[in-house]
Amino acid sequence: MIDVSYLYCGKVSGAVLHRYGAEVYGLKTGEEAYEIPKTAFQRKPVVVWNITRACNLRCRHCYTDSGAGRDSGELVTEEALKLINDLAWFEVPAVLFSGGEPLLREDLFDLASYARAKGLRTVLSTNGTLISREMAKKIRSVGFSYVGVSLDGMSAVHDDFRGVSGAFERTVSGIRQLIAAGQKTGLRLTLTDSTMDQIDSIFDLVVKEGIRRVCFYHLVPSGRGKEIFCVKPSRIREKVDLIFDKTEAILRRGYPLEVLTVDNHADGPYLYLKLKGKGSPSADSVYQRLAWNGGGANSSGVGISCIDSRGEVHPDQFWTHYSLGNVRERKFSEIWSNPEDPLLGKLRRRKDFIRGRCGSCRFFEACGGALRVRAEIATGDAWAPDPSCYLTDEEIGIC
Repeated sequence: MIDVSYLYCGKVSGAVLHRYGAEVYGLKTGEEAYEIPKTAFQRKPVVVWNITRACNLRCRHCYTDSGAGRDSGELVTEEALKLINDLAWFEVPAVLFSGGEPLLREDLFDLASYARAKGLRTVLSTNGTLISREMAKKIRSVGFSYVGVSLDGMSAVHDDFRGVSGAFERTVSGIRQLIAAGQKTGLRLTLTDSTMDQIDSIFDLVVKEGIRRVCFYHLVPSGRGKEIFCVKPSRIREKVDLIFDKTEAILRRGYPLEVLTVDNHADGPYLYLKLKGKGSPSADSVYQRLAWNGGGANSSGVGISCIDSRGEVHPDQFWTHYSLGNVRERKFSEIWSNPEDPLLGKLRRRKDFIRGRCGSCRFFEACGGALRVRAEIATGDAWAPDPSCYLTDEEIGIC
């Protein structure tokens, strides 16, 4: 994640220390949620747990290819509780309950409550369409620290992208109920050719509805999302500029918004270059924070992991075609700590294997070679350049 509101505009949030370090820079937010590692490489993984493949929508970009009906192979409640015990013992910083649509799993709140009782920080990722006033209160009562609601544009665009008429109105209603219940809530939008033109409208909606966080996810064409081609780099760059500009303008008006971009680590060096070009005195310190974070080098296989509904463990939520092992056979902590898995080992030493523009880039320490799974999906080679990088050869120092 690239925290645009902090790096570009100086707005500090509770997650800044975990993302950009505390010991070196002496940052304090007063909202520290969990222990801050001395180096980003030492971070335990945030676990994206796809607890079900069942979903009431049919989203074009779904990386799990979810749909109607439960998978009979899903972890049962007893197995899920054992997994939570291990995640707590392993001291992962957060568990993100996702799907499919996690609210379709009947034992979600039992699992989330148990995780909280074990000291785990819990997050919910939902499409928002099933959230009534009563459901919002229940979500708030079990202690989710954050709820991310997917919204990919205004009415017609969102409904088309999500495959169900009326989804937009139900999602916005769900967001309103969550905010009314006092639940920290944010929006999540995936940047595709059909949703990029919605950025202005999404920012307007965020302010209108009193939403305090919005995340813009760069497309990773996995699962059903393979049917969507990656956006042209020049168009990505144009829309990243817009996100930066809108964030700055809204924060200047005094609205306390947290804005992040996700799954394209080139956004970090680009943000630095923008600050440098404006003569910002914070440019160099921002680059130091990006370098501490390490971008992709400390993401997939290090600071992020995925467990699917059947218990298969993956380096991240998009690498579902590669299993590191199954929690029915070995504990997650053992699977994640296995030094012999070839992909996990290479991801943790990726500088030795990445070729082309990414391997030669002068910003490697800040970008970390970006998203390896996107390179593999696009080229068949996990160590090829990430095709979503929009920086020029001159900018990255290879011409």
